[in-house]
Amino acid sequence: QVQLVESGGGLVQPGGSLRLSCAASGFIYMSYVMNWYRQAPGKERELVATITRTNGRTDYGESVKGRFTISRDNAKNTVYLQMNSLKPEDTAVYYCNLRRLDTGIDYWGQGTQVTVSS
Repeated sequence: QVQLVESGGGLVQPGGSLRLSCAASGFIYMSYVMNWYRQAPGKERELVATITRTNGRTDYGESVKGRFTISRDNAKNTVYLQMNSLKPEDTAVYYCNLRRLDTGIDYWGQGTQVTVSS
């Protein structure tokens, strides 16, 4: 059974940084992508960043380009999201997602709260 466990959220001041981690276990898929999504109160879930397993290609939402960096450690089955220059509008619950490319099935973590406030 696939498990995704996020960590690293918390309260940070505007302009600060946080690094989120997502540890994945319970699968042996080879063809998948890992994503970070976020959802703020009253808003739809938003794709923040994507990284492929095979070649490490990345992509970002427009609102975080140049500030956030997604990376992976395949040996540890862990994906990271380095968030710099945080803004109050980055406040949201951040979710780790694994999407199988062969079936389109999604797996989700439980989410971690990120609050940017002075």
